[in-house]
Amino acid sequence: MMAGKGDGSSQHLSCGFGIIPLFHSGSEVTDSATEDRALKLYHGTPRALLHPRFQNPVEKNKYMTVMEKSYLQYALKSHQPLEAIFHLLPENLLISGLQTVPGLLPARGDTGDCLQKPRLMKTVTCYLERLFIQLYPSLEEFEEELLDLLNSDRLLQANTGSDGEELVVRERRLHVGVHNGLRFVQAPQVAVLVPGAELSPSGCQRVPSSGARDAGQALVLRSRIQLSEMVPHPAFGVCFQLEYVFCSTGRAGGKALSGSARSEAADMRSVRWAVWSPALGTGDTDVVLPLRGGARRGPCQALVYRTPPSSRQGKHVESGTVQFRVSTDSEEHLVSAAELLCKDRDELKQPPTPSLRVPTPRRVPVSPRGPGLSVSQLVASPRGTGQTLQQDGGITHLETNLGSPDTEPCASDQLRALPFTPLQLPMAAVGLQASSFHVSLSRASLARLHAAGFPDILDRNQEPVEISEPVELGSFNLQLEEADPLQGNEIVLQFLAFDRDAQGSVEGLWPRTVFLTFQFYRFPPVTTPRLQLVSTDGGLATGLAVPAQLLFRVNEDGTLTKPPGLQLKYMVDPAFLRPGEQRWFLRYLAEHSLQIDVWDGDSLLHVGSAAIKLEPLLRQGRMAVRTYHELEVATTEYEPDGTVMGREALRHGALRPLGVRVAVRGRLHLCLANVGHPCEGTPGQLPFHSRIVTAPDSTVTTPGGGWNSLNTPGGRTAWARRLVDVDNELQAALRSRRPEGWPKQRAWDLQVIDAYRDHIKGESIYQMLSQAITATRTVHAVLGTAEFFEFALKNPYTVQHTVTIEVNDPELSVILDPREWRHFKELTKSVTPVEEDMFHLRDDLKPQVYLRPSETVHIPFKYQTFSADPAVVAAQGPAGLGTGAGGDTHSLGKSGAKQTKLIQVTFQVSGGKPIALLRVKVEPQPHVVDQTFRFYHPELTFLKKTIRLPPWYTLPGTPVGVPGGQPEMFVRCSDPDIICETKSLGPGEPQDIFLKVAGGPSPQIKKFFVAIYMDTWLAAPVQIWQFYLHSLQRLDVACTAGQLTRLSLLLRGTAAPRRVRAFTSHPQELEMDPSGAFLLPANGIQDLYIGVRPRRAGSKFIYLNLVDVESHQLVSSWLLCLSCRQPLISKAFEISLPVGGGKGCNKRITYTNPYPSPRLYFLCTNRPDLLQFKEDSFEVAGGEVYTIGLRFAPSQTVGEEEILIHINDHEDKNEETFCVKVLYQ
Repeated sequence: MMAGKGDGSSQHLSCGFGIIPLFHSGSEVTDSATEDRALKLYHGTPRALLHPRFQNPVEKNKYMTVMEKSYLQYALKSHQPLEAIFHLLPENLLISGLQTVPGLLPARGDTGDCLQKPRLMKTVTCYLERLFIQLYPSLEEFEEELLDLLNSDRLLQANTGSDGEELVVRERRLHVGVHNGLRFVQAPQVAVLVPGAELSPSGCQRVPSSGARDAGQALVLRSRIQLSEMVPHPAFGVCFQLEYVFCSTGRAGGKALSGSARSEAADMRSVRWAVWSPALGTGDTDVVLPLRGGARRGPCQALVYRTPPSSRQGKHVESGTVQFRVSTDSEEHLVSAAELLCKDRDELKQPPTPSLRVPTPRRVPVSPRGPGLSVSQLVASPRGTGQTLQQDGGITHLETNLGSPDTEPCASDQLRALPFTPLQLPMAAVGLQASSFHVSLSRASLARLHAAGFPDILDRNQEPVEISEPVELGSFNLQLEEADPLQGNEIVLQFLAFDRDAQGSVEGLWPRTVFLTFQFYRFPPVTTPRLQLVSTDGGLATGLAVPAQLLFRVNEDGTLTKPPGLQLKYMVDPAFLRPGEQRWFLRYLAEHSLQIDVWDGDSLLHVGSAAIKLEPLLRQGRMAVRTYHELEVATTEYEPDGTVMGREALRHGALRPLGVRVAVRGRLHLCLANVGHPCEGTPGQLPFHSRIVTAPDSTVTTPGGGWNSLNTPGGRTAWARRLVDVDNELQAALRSRRPEGWPKQRAWDLQVIDAYRDHIKGESIYQMLSQAITATRTVHAVLGTAEFFEFALKNPYTVQHTVTIEVNDPELSVILDPREWRHFKELTKSVTPVEEDMFHLRDDLKPQVYLRPSETVHIPFKYQTFSADPAVVAAQGPAGLGTGAGGDTHSLGKSGAKQTKLIQVTFQVSGGKPIALLRVKVEPQPHVVDQTFRFYHPELTFLKKTIRLPPWYTLPGTPVGVPGGQPEMFVRCSDPDIICETKSLGPGEPQDIFLKVAGGPSPQIKKFFVAIYMDTWLAAPVQIWQFYLHSLQRLDVACTAGQLTRLSLLLRGTAAPRRVRAFTSHPQELEMDPSGAFLLPANGIQDLYIGVRPRRAGSKFIYLNLVDVESHQLVSSWLLCLSCRQPLISKAFEISLPVGGGKGCNKRITYTNPYPSPRLYFLCTNRPDLLQFKEDSFEVAGGEVYTIGLRFAPSQTVGEEEILIHINDHEDKNEETFCVKVLYQ
């Protein structure tokens, strides 16, 4: 009852309560009668049931007072159809039919109650094979530490010292079950795991290992697991729980006890768990999941072992991984169920169902995208505080009590977050800028180009096109291009030569062959054939310092193809373009750049990237144009990640961008040409781009039931077609059970046709009426750019209506905020009015608008997509080479166009009657790429990067004089599984972009885009960045500068034998044995011995590729993470040398052998470009003195250099290190 107070407020008071007994004494259910019942009501509150003197039954309790002449009428009935879904619901759960139950199909009809006649979703049988578990740092160390902790805990509980008994591992079990977010659908299966070292060679599974990790350190499942209860629903997931069974050993000899003594001492502990939500329709897939442990709620409701903070495994320790291969019995079941789920998605979007999840005091953040069994669903189950011991097969099980909810955490127990948490050091946004280093060609240069024999580029009159000076960027005239009579464009890319930069790094050898990867417009991506680098004097390109080398194509027999160079042509004819695409192509040439990656053709290592503006390809009324360019091929090297901790993170303005080194590797010489051609038809121009879409008039043109209509200039023409050619169902009906005899067959056919017409009459009438109220809008979608338009909606009735707007695609939305509507109208210069509070949102978030009789309103729409190419792409460049580029001439026809997307918008009144339909055709268009970033990262780990944005006023396209000072920046990523957000350090401070990307298995490459905005409504991006993430196998190496560290890599053969060779990005610091090509046997194992001798101390990355030398395919790749320390300096010298000292300077130093016996020593230095030794090795008797001859190379710059001289023994271990400080004056 609600009572009023004197101050005007209200108070809720309890008048009484009642109890409905669901069960008799025991477990028998109360007899449910169909007639209504009367429930007695008692005074007071239900807290009276907690009184210590309360007695059952309630009627005999003298402390309970019945409310006279008051009762509650109710009916209690049992619902038999619910018995079929008991396996989907946990016990003692109150649930409504309006809530979503994972595993049930939505309700049919208008009732919306899915529990009246529950329908189960179809199940799919899944098989888990090749399952194994890896624990860190190794299985042996993990189990040793776990046994030590359990034994210490046993002695602590017994309050005794060491008694000679120890715990040993008796069995390792894996529980696997299917969970729907509420409970396990069936009891989890229990399988026994065996260490890989105990398996016999004949029956041992192949356990992949990374680096030098021993395959015997994995727990392997020898059989496969069949899960027949899997349902293609986002909430369903497969749960894994790793349990260890322990038993005590006796004092006599440390042997395990037997019989009843062993059953009493047995114990079971859960150590790790994992959850996996399968992707539908992906076929056979290899899955790698991280294992979890510690104080986290898991679906198995068991206490899980936590690694102590003082563990030998380190502070931030990996919990391990579980890997397996999943397959299904029928892909059709998965696809059909997924389509059914997508079809009923609107019906599934019901109000939230809090009663399905037991509430918890703590608030758990939910990730926007994640596994189907989300973290919030896992933590929703109550965590028990009690423990129950039960005997099962002689093993003591440790379980949790599921009946106790969490206790309310005390406020004093909560940690208060500091205003500035430790952040990752940002790096500067130094990407690949599109530029062109133009060189004015002299007569001698033109003569050399002509003498090299490059083929001429001919215009449409078969005349050579002369090289012209490119016009100033930004001075093109779009109207001049559209008025050109030669609308056909023949784009020619002619790659001429590649040379090394004079001031480039000398860390790697210059490649002998290269190949290029790029994508022009919306043509398919191109991987060129291998191109040989040939010097101008005719010799092959070898060594470190080489002049410009010409590019030659290599034939299959190893000979070179003449003439030199590689020429690719792209035919862009308006006759094959979509309507209006000609203008889009011109804008592409004017605003976009071409990103080109250069790869080593032998090692498949990335040499560098280049970018060139395509604006010189605009002819501006000329018949043909040809320009010559030199592009800087550069590679970006990022410093290792760092973290600001402690006071440094709290100091305002402490974060500064790390240095990003851009090393220029060489220059790519190429020619761009555009030859104009006439086209027969009129090129498709963009029509008048009105922002208002009007509904069609009421005139209905009937094209006929099964006619294929075609619009012609003179009106509408249609061809008649046979009904059997229109409908396959009718054709099958006419051919089945036909009577004999021609008259009877004729009568039978006519009867079937009449029945068919009556059957489809309603559908045909509905389609014709729908066409009369359907309007069409074509949207040319670009990544990240919002397309705005308005639809003129008219009420055709003479009475008012509330119209509901339904859109079947989330990328097309109605603009509900009037501020956003006004913003887009200002951008598009629209003059229609803006109404405040125009829309009303229903409970299902569908907008509604009120229309008066015969009233017309404008409904604002916005289409915006952030999806681009698939997130995970095959290794386009380094994965290998094909037979060629697929031809030198590429034509852009209808087949090259991307698939058009259709979106249906329905405007319906009460009763579901539509008054207007809007069909939006989405045609994707290419987007601009302003910068390109390429990262190399260990496989199956997260890449976390913080990129500092440049000052906002330096971004192209930003408005001048923005009111309010520096605007805020926003970012969106093309991959929803990637965390991308901006961070601002305060007013006047720069902004950072934080990225968190999950890497895949090696050698996978993940490609995604990031759009940067400067307006709150994300209308159009000011820049689009392209990212590549290369996943490599990681190998950590701890070494000393100047000293050789030896280790080995385990190579696993493929299904066929291959001739392979290992290549490295730093051949001066990494030695390999075998160094040349060798045979890798099929399904075999072979060691690759490597030696690392870094020149500088600190952290460094070295890339190692194993390449098939015959097919030029990448077999494996590694990322060597070096942690190099500086050796101890025993002597220091200082010398002054003049700048430009001609041939250099000779000096000498002495070294005394401290040993009594003769020794052989080797010499090396960290700067071989500045210091050479007279002899690289020397032998000196015991106690004798040896003079080392040094030769210092000249330097052309003033400065100071520290050169280290390493003296190593016969095993290449460092004996002493001298430091020479050279002053160039």
